[in-house]
Amino acid sequence: MKLSKEKQALLATTLCFLFMVAGLIMEKIGLTIYPTAFILAILFGGFKQTKEGIIDTFENKHLNVDLLMALAAIGACIIGNWFEGAMLTFIFCLSGALEEYATNKSKKEISNLINLQPETALRLHNNQTEEVPVSELQIGDQLLVPKGAGVPIDGILLNGNSSIDEAAVSGESIPVDKKDGDELFGGTINLGEAFTMTVTKDSEDTLFAKIIRLVNEAQNTPSQTASFISRIENIYVKAVLIIIPLMIFIPYLFLGWSWDESFYRGMVLLVVASPCALVASATPATLAAISNGARNGVLFKGGVYLENLAELRAIAFDKTGTLTEGAPTVTNAVFLSDNKEGLDILLSMEQKSTHPLAQAILAYYKDESIPLFEDLTVRNVIGFGMEADVSGSVWRIGKQTFSETAPFSEELLQEIEALHNEGKTVIYLFKDDQLAAYFGLLDLPKSEAYQVLAYFTENDIHTTMITGDHLKTAEAVGKALPINEIHANCLPEDKTRLIKEQKEKYGVNGMVGDGINDAPALANAAIGVAMGEGTDVAMDVADVVLMKNDLEKLQMSHILSKKLKRIVTQNIVFSAAVILLLILSNLFQVINLPLGVIGHEGSTILVILNGLRLLKTIPVHPTDEQKGIKHQKLAESH
Repeated sequence: MKLSKEKQALLATTLCFLFMVAGLIMEKIGLTIYPTAFILAILFGGFKQTKEGIIDTFENKHLNVDLLMALAAIGACIIGNWFEGAMLTFIFCLSGALEEYATNKSKKEISNLINLQPETALRLHNNQTEEVPVSELQIGDQLLVPKGAGVPIDGILLNGNSSIDEAAVSGESIPVDKKDGDELFGGTINLGEAFTMTVTKDSEDTLFAKIIRLVNEAQNTPSQTASFISRIENIYVKAVLIIIPLMIFIPYLFLGWSWDESFYRGMVLLVVASPCALVASATPATLAAISNGARNGVLFKGGVYLENLAELRAIAFDKTGTLTEGAPTVTNAVFLSDNKEGLDILLSMEQKSTHPLAQAILAYYKDESIPLFEDLTVRNVIGFGMEADVSGSVWRIGKQTFSETAPFSEELLQEIEALHNEGKTVIYLFKDDQLAAYFGLLDLPKSEAYQVLAYFTENDIHTTMITGDHLKTAEAVGKALPINEIHANCLPEDKTRLIKEQKEKYGVNGMVGDGINDAPALANAAIGVAMGEGTDVAMDVADVVLMKNDLEKLQMSHILSKKLKRIVTQNIVFSAAVILLLILSNLFQVINLPLGVIGHEGSTILVILNGLRLLKTIPVHPTDEQKGIKHQKLAESH
């Protein structure tokens, strides 16, 4: 059975420790073969790193810290410090095992995702089910998904109702209720009764497959800091290898040190000057942060985008579906005649329509009793609305021009004009040639939009709303939100131009959107953020994807990015300070090799553990002041 890298590292560390202890005991009781135990400890503990260091040197022409550690252990043995050589190898091996653990811990979320992806599906054929590999499914196949089973592939629910756990794709722990015609995602879990579904995507094109691909790519793409550290590692190691002989020969030839002391100090310098902690400052922390985001439904396409998010100076938002719910909501309902009769007929007519405005009215009156006109025949009048005959009267719902002869008083016209000035869509209910009711509808801001925009404003990040809607609608939404700048009537090329201008003015800027028309702007922003429930094009060109259309996740990502920057800075400053302190201590002959090993490798372990703090979930809560202002603003917008 082949052991995992993490278990191999743990086994090597354990064997190194056991032989080191055995050698120490043998030395204490006077056995002359004690060096053999120390050599075995060095071989077991240092073989893997030394092998990787040699291969890296010859294949990539790149010197690394693994070679420095191997040379230091060999040097310690040459001058008879067997225990120090073994201890150096043990602690170096231990820090390597810990880094392997940190990497695996960081990649655990993607492993969990892969394990959630079903490998087989129950395909329906002639009223019989057959178990087939998911890779063999084709678009249009009908599947049976039993209770408690995973949804094998993306599709549409055909028959039945169920509750689906979508935490794997959205990070949201609350199950989502699904009914006939609703979209299903592969890798999610059926918590309700069995249902049938139709396949709509190939297995490699599913949302789940895309998530796994994106996270894998991100974890293999280093941040700018990690790339910089990797570049200087080769130069740094060369410099150390040049300085070590100078450290040995200059004191011996010119300062009167003995050969043993000079060589010993050279070996100590070889240990303490190695940049192990510096090399481990960024990568484990970045991997931990990316995994944290994946667990919470935020996908970063590379460490560089997560790192850059902390430098954000301006961010622009599309309006519809990003800052707003993406569907109209009734904000005003005024009946001028018999309320009961008009309402029953209105709801009876709207039940026959799938238009978003009709759905908004039905949602507004969802608590009303079921109308009595279920057999009503409704006619669609293209460009105007719908009409129906009821008890000898013609009822119409739609535009104002649907009934050109209906009288409107001056007061009524002023009230309707006020709704238009608020950016609202107004629809009318007519009975014959008389206005029976009118309704104001608006695509309202999302509940979390105020909090997120207030957060960016508090952090001196310029906020902008860019929309293709007309100005009055944009201003109505903007009035309810703490936004710095509004641009309306924007075509895709206008959005792109504005994003380029902001990038030039502010440096690191972001664009958040969900539609095809947002794709050019997302691609041109320093950081493009796509809403996961938006179009595939937007997700493909974006640098960050919010799998659930939750703007709070964007705020969480910014906080996570700032924390990553803070932790990486802490690690770099700490590791550099430790290296400098140990080098100076060695020059003044203050420390010996064991203390140098402990100080050097101990700092590496601390740096890795500090990076692992980024695995903790970051809570995002609005302040009481934000809550109060938000509710007041939203109430005013109604």
